[in-house]
Formats: sequence, C-alpha cells, structure tokens
Amino acid sequence: MKKPLLIYCYDSYCGWCYGFSEVMKKIEQEFKSILDFEVLSGGMILPEKPVHINATANYISKAYQIVEETAGVKFGSDFLWHIFNPQESDWYPNSEKPAIALGIFKEYFPEKAIEFSSALQYALFVEGRDLTDDEAYRHLLKAYSIDENVFYQKLQSQSYKEVAHNEFSIVKKLQVEGFPALFLQTTENKFYFIANGYTKEEIVRQNINKILELG
Repeated sequence: MKKPLLIYCYDSYCGWCYGFSEVMKKIEQEFKSILDFEVLSGGMILPEKPVHINATANYISKAYQIVEETAGVKFGSDFLWHIFNPQESDWYPNSEKPAIALGIFKEYFPEKAIEFSSALQYALFVEGRDLTDDEAYRHLLKAYSIDENVFYQKLQSQSYKEVAHNEFSIVKKLQVEGFPALFLQTTENKFYFIANGYTKEEIVRQNINKILELG
C-alpha cells in the first residue's frame, strides 16, 4: 500500500448515506494528498423476490425528515412523491443495479468514486430516478463522457454483476451492520473503524488524525 486507504461502505438506497455524502466530499478534499479512497457498495436491499416501495414507504416518510434535520440535506419532491403515493408508484428498490453501475464507473474514473456515488444518490433522492431502470444512468454517462453502448453492455454483463456481489461480500467481511460505515486501512491486515452511521465531519476528521498519528 502506498497510502493508507479510507474505505467508504455505502448503499445507493441508504438515506443516511445521502446525508453523509457532503461529509465524504469534504473529507476527501481535505485528506486526498495523504489517503487513497475506495467506495464499496453494501447491498442493503437485495430481496429474493421484488418488494414494492409500499413496504417501506411509511417508515421512509418519517425517517427522511430526521435525515434532513441532522445532515442539512433536502429530499426532492420527485422522490417523495413515491413515498407519499406508494400505491401509485412502480418502484421495486434493489441495490444490485446501482452497485454494478458504480463498479463500471470506477473502471473509468477510480479517483471520482465518491463523486459518482453521490451523483447516484442525488439521482434517486432528489431527482426521483428509479435506479433499477437502465435509463436512470443515461444523464450521468453524458456528464462523464462514457460511451453509452459500452456502459449498457457492461450493465447487463454477468462479470460486472459478480464484481458488485464481490463488494457486497467484502462489506460483510468487514462486519458492517449499518450504513454509512468508514474504515481506515493502514497496512495489509490493519483496519480501523472510523464511523458507523451518520457522523459529523469534525468527528470523522478527528478519528482519522488519531489513527494517522499512531502510525
């Protein structure tokens, strides 16, 4: 390892990760000269059979307000429509496809993984895009000048699906029980727990600096 590695375990459907995204951007900006960064998708929603948004809409209708108050973010009206009108929604949330999309994107721009993970959550929680729909990613491909035909071939590929599921497995091995979660890897076998759940920027910073001081 050239630099210590900050590992961000998140899920595109995690509202607290959406709230935490601005913290991660600031931490990356502050520490990018001395740390490497990795984003791992956690596979928070992986039902064996599709589960309609109606199953969680009531919980989300209350929880999103707590995220807004705590993290200072706003959920968009296009997202909230599905939460307050679940009987009319066609959403069946699933973490797999956005995890595959992130894996593909990291091939192109590994240094922008935090930026792209945040963009995925903005697409969902602000713009109300259905991340299980292939079309939800087209505007991002244009923004990052990624060839659409190549991307969509990879999005349907078994090998990239396996990459995503490998990330889910790594997150499980790290014993992550909730998102977001942050680890600092200082050597091949040395991992330090930095944050579990939404954590304020100054606390994340303090925890990183303490570990770096330990050498």
